[in-house]
Amino acid sequence: MNELDALVESARTGFAQAATPADLENAKARFLGKSGRITELMKGMAALGVGEKKSRGAAINLAKQAIEAALNERRQALLDAELQAQLKAEALDVTLPGRQRGQGGLHPVSLTLERIEAIFGSMGFDVAQGPEIESDWFNFTALNTPEDHPARSMHDTFYVEGGTEAAPNLLRTHTSPMQIRYAVQHVKKHRARVDAAKAKGDTGVAGMPEIRVIAPGRTYRVDSDATHSPMFHQCEGLWVGENVSFKDLKVVFTDFCRTFFESDDLVLRFRPSFFPFTEPSAEIDIQFQQGPLAGRWLEVAGSGQVHPNVVRNMGLDPEHYIGFAFGMGPDRLTMLRYGVNDLRLFFDGDIRFLSQFQ
Repeated sequence: MNELDALVESARTGFAQAATPADLENAKARFLGKSGRITELMKGMAALGVGEKKSRGAAINLAKQAIEAALNERRQALLDAELQAQLKAEALDVTLPGRQRGQGGLHPVSLTLERIEAIFGSMGFDVAQGPEIESDWFNFTALNTPEDHPARSMHDTFYVEGGTEAAPNLLRTHTSPMQIRYAVQHVKKHRARVDAAKAKGDTGVAGMPEIRVIAPGRTYRVDSDATHSPMFHQCEGLWVGENVSFKDLKVVFTDFCRTFFESDDLVLRFRPSFFPFTEPSAEIDIQFQQGPLAGRWLEVAGSGQVHPNVVRNMGLDPEHYIGFAFGMGPDRLTMLRYGVNDLRLFFDGDIRFLSQFQ
């Protein structure tokens, strides 16, 4: 092996030992740099004769080309190795199963609303839904609420565009407007049946069926703390007929509470109160006999016999029709049923909290 062949082999060995691009550049400098072996050989040709210089130069060029080829080969090998390492680090195993979407469930308040509807449905109550943007007449006036009632205040109610200055539109403050909406439609349907029967000569049409309905839904008031939210839920109940008394209210609501909380030991208390749309009126409290709340009275609803003015606004004669109404908070019932002490937890959207109820 002559000198140039040994130089090429030495270069290949040095390049092969370079583990990084930086190491390879250092090895290149030893053979192809300004002070490298090839450069020194080229400088040594100055002392040679013309004929010898030609053959020697050709041999050195062949050695230089072989060294450059080995350099490029090693450089590409290092690039390939770096690419493979990157691909391995960023690899996706397409044989793994995909991430499955978690199974959802009903919100705890929705579970409570379904429970309320089922219990009252078993008692013969219909379920009515109505608009959340309500008119002043349905929300206040038709319910015998005077203009100076606190719920009319701009500080307690969310007013929205539409309507007039004298009769503005607002986000309903309770679901009680459905008392009027449902009753008016109920009366219209009955009168239409009577008129149709008379047109056929049938004068023996039975009296108007009783109005028995609950109206669950979202309501809004400017209020926010551990037991109040600007948006909350309410369930209004109404039973109107020719012989419906306060006694029926006590029986119906007592049966509902004991069924809802699955406790026959539950005690109810009706405290005199005031609501413009009922007379007489009463707050309804419950008392658990066992558990962490045993012995405490907890307010759960307002109630009373429907005020004669409200009965008139339903299109009925208060001399012949009487009934009761109640309004309860499903959010409060949910807190009591599940032992939650902060209403805001229901509306924070924390999956860790909500998933406990699935």
